[in-house]
Amino acid sequence: MEAEAFWLFDWLGDDVSFWARYLTNGKHLNWYASFRFTIMAAIFGALLALVFGLLGATAKASRFAPLRAIGTVYIAMVRGIPDVLFFLFFPLAFEQGVEWIWSFQVCTPESIAASQANWPPCREANWLLSTNEYLILACVSLGIIYGAFTANVIHGAMRAVPPGQLEAARAFGMSERQVLTRVHIRQMWAYALPGLSNVWMLLVKATSLLSLLQVADIVWWAGQLGSPNYLPQAGLVHGDWRWAYYLALFIFYILVTLLSERAFTRLNDWARRGMPVEG
Repeated sequence: MEAEAFWLFDWLGDDVSFWARYLTNGKHLNWYASFRFTIMAAIFGALLALVFGLLGATAKASRFAPLRAIGTVYIAMVRGIPDVLFFLFFPLAFEQGVEWIWSFQVCTPESIAASQANWPPCREANWLLSTNEYLILACVSLGIIYGAFTANVIHGAMRAVPPGQLEAARAFGMSERQVLTRVHIRQMWAYALPGLSNVWMLLVKATSLLSLLQVADIVWWAGQLGSPNYLPQAGLVHGDWRWAYYLALFIFYILVTLLSERAFTRLNDWARRGMPVEG
């Protein structure tokens, strides 16, 4: 197999052989594999954002004053906090909160006194997160952040449904639950999807922050691979090529944008089935 590979490289020529070997070495394979972190963070973050958005919009529209206050505060507070700040705060607060609770079970006065650092209280309470655990925290953070934007979009879309449609449904004898599920929510998606497409694109762009949570994502690997590479036995392998790797990421995100626009166009056509065409 190796002989066939070398024969193929010789047949392609020195330049093509160099790039074929260079782009298929171990570090580049790790870079290609890291795309799964970005895709998983975008998909699961979007699903959680939709869940938080529905809960937030329901709370904001509730007739129960405390619940309505919670929904209003959630939407206003999270939308006003910078994404990077919340993205760093929530995982750190969650990690240290777990360590603080766990310290009551495993720490003794002697181990606390012997601890050299201020945190965690003792060495036994230290929680070393893996990449998958950091990825889960990143998905939850994205869900909470963009769930607030989603809640605002859904709340506005619910109010945009013409009241006459709801009154007509009640006149036909539908219960309030049937009016909500078969008419109100059904028509709400047609008004919400344009705004949700913008939230989705913002969330996709925010996946570039995964490296802040010690996840070796595509942006981290692009910076590592593109930096000047010097080997003692070979000298300078290449100079600063970060611009080329970042350009590849630009193309990747543009392709995601184009595919997302086509997907949301089809979803919008599906949501508007049976509805009158606007002039």
